[in-house]
Amino acid sequence: MAEELVVHFEKLLTRVDGLLSAVVTDRDGVVLLRANAPNCSPPFTESALGCTFALASDQASKLGLKKNKSIVSVYGSYQLVQFNHSSLITTFVANSNANTGLLLELGSELESVTQVIATALHERHSGAL
Repeated sequence: MAEELVVHFEKLLTRVDGLLSAVVTDRDGVVLLRANAPNCSPPFTESALGCTFALASDQASKLGLKKNKSIVSVYGSYQLVQFNHSSLITTFVANSNANTGLLLELGSELESVTQVIATALHERHSGAL
């Protein structure tokens, strides 16, 4: 199943022009799944992105607007679109001119996939205890 997920994520990179990387981490920043476009290594695909998003999302929820679902960050050459999918964080790294709306839609589509991963991790941790 893990191989199927990697193939699925690699196919995602072809759906949106300018999408360079798709990463799924847990809230501690442990990379569970990563797909990068060929010959591409964006400078900020480290696991620290997941931790940083989790902290920023938690702080944003204190504004009284309920739980944060996603954060979009745009830089000179790149944009990051990050999603809070239960206990997992999905991060897309794309060129700054990529269609942000498509990236947001793609993240919403992936929620069911990340839920499967989260459930499998929970079952594995429960069985280990």
